[in-house]
Amino acid sequence: MRGATYYASSSPRSIAFSKGFVFSVITLRVLLLVFALAVFAAPSFAQTVIEPCPATPSPSPAKPVLPPPVKTGVRAKQSTIDASVPGDAAVEKMLAPYTEKVRELSVVVGKLEGGPLKKDGAGAGSLGNFVTDGMRAQAKAKLGKPITLAIMNAGGLRKTEIAAGELRASDIFELLPFENALVALEVNGTQLAKLLQVVARDAQSGARIQFKWNDQNRAEFLSGKLLDESGQEQEIDPNKTYTIVTIDYLLNLNSGAYALLHEATSKTPLNLTLRQSIMDYVKAETAAGRNIQPRLDGRYVQVGPDRKRAEDPK
Repeated sequence: MRGATYYASSSPRSIAFSKGFVFSVITLRVLLLVFALAVFAAPSFAQTVIEPCPATPSPSPAKPVLPPPVKTGVRAKQSTIDASVPGDAAVEKMLAPYTEKVRELSVVVGKLEGGPLKKDGAGAGSLGNFVTDGMRAQAKAKLGKPITLAIMNAGGLRKTEIAAGELRASDIFELLPFENALVALEVNGTQLAKLLQVVARDAQSGARIQFKWNDQNRAEFLSGKLLDESGQEQEIDPNKTYTIVTIDYLLNLNSGAYALLHEATSKTPLNLTLRQSIMDYVKAETAAGRNIQPRLDGRYVQVGPDRKRAEDPK
């Protein structure tokens, strides 16, 4: 009985102990599971990046719907354009202010005989001589006194050749299309001697220049003297004042070789364009019974070999 009593009295405590132990074990497992989830799941949540959705491609523009081609009939014929075609009154009225000016270009102002005028060689060839002779003659007529030297840049001559025969106003316009005007300058002998060194590469009237062709095929000044009315050489007097004529384009250059022109003691505009002076020169020569001729009169004297010619392509 004692043993039974002990069993009966000790069984509840044993049961209570067993239940508490089981509860503690379960609680511990739950806590361990929560801890494990917190440890391993936290990095995943921290590094999660929400990626943007890819852009929806824009729809390609719809191709325009073209109307079906329309068949048309085409007819062509040739017509002769001559005096038999009646004029259009509206067009003739529109062109009236310009018609007379255009007709003036076809007017014959003189005659060129003995061959063409060519822009070739030193001093722009016979074409350069023609223009500078005209400048010098018209400046003399305008001022009423001798002109020692006329200077013109070869680049201002815009034609390379004028054929022999009738000289028309259009020939002069094509040769001298710019509105350059003549200017008379007073320079001393020292300044004039410097100008001759520059003009060896351009056109001039009134001097004789000796030159040679350098390695760049350009005329290089060697010496220069003036020519009087009879063509005799004259030394330049450094203390004398000379009257020369050139164009306002060269005078207005602020740099380069022709900046020497700014040293002139006086500058007198002649109120005459270069083109008109050459037109008047041709008319004056024609009125005097003298035709224009391609003149190469020894105002440029070459010393040494000819300039080098470009080799023919192989």
